[in-house]
Amino acid sequence: MDTKRLLILGGTGEARALADALAGFIGLTVITSLAGRTAAPRLPQGEVRTGGFGGIAGLAGYIDDAAIDLVIDASHPYAAAISFHAVEACQATGRPLLRLERPAWQPQRGDRWIVVDSLADAAEITAELGKRAFLTIGVKELAAFADVAAVWFLVRLVEAPAAPLPLQQHEILLGRGPFDEAAEATLMRRHRIELVIAKNSGGRATYGKIAAARALGLPVMLLRRPPLPAAETADGIVAAVAWVDEKLG
Repeated sequence: MDTKRLLILGGTGEARALADALAGFIGLTVITSLAGRTAAPRLPQGEVRTGGFGGIAGLAGYIDDAAIDLVIDASHPYAAAISFHAVEACQATGRPLLRLERPAWQPQRGDRWIVVDSLADAAEITAELGKRAFLTIGVKELAAFADVAAVWFLVRLVEAPAAPLPLQQHEILLGRGPFDEAAEATLMRRHRIELVIAKNSGGRATYGKIAAARALGLPVMLLRRPPLPAAETADGIVAAVAWVDEKLG
């Protein structure tokens, strides 16, 4: 049997779970690509490569050079650039592509959501919604709130930042999900949080803060998901595994 080579564009819990689920497939080599932004990521089973590709051309070149047969984009819902690159690179190389698309959270009764199109929009109205905010958007985009002087931020990060944060009032909290509702509610009470600012990442790992905010009656400001290019999609690990199984014949 010829061995097929699958490239997973990873960096998410689903990508890791998918690689683990496919680890025992006969006739399949799984390579997970990580961007390398986290110093000590949780590694999946199978081969791992770290670092960017260098745009569409770089990804297409890697697909050809590494003899990749199948590609699954299991990147973060807000990592739109790699999703666009994956579509273009797979079209250029003629490889099948599946996007493992984590469903977005949907509002429930009792939620007080304010959905914004950009973090700049969020920064403009933050002080109107609360003076103590739980900010969980990742370290790279914190600069959007640099001029928000009237708000104290509790910033949760996976790893300690390499440089001081560009926020005027803040405290850093290190933690890696999953986070449950009870622990998140306790955290918010302890820090007297009045507002939660987050991305609509979907999934269970970080939903605890959304459920806790609902239980506490707090507003949640959510960044709208970026548009992604058209692609064949799966909404979970089971469907993605079935797609691979079908492609293996």
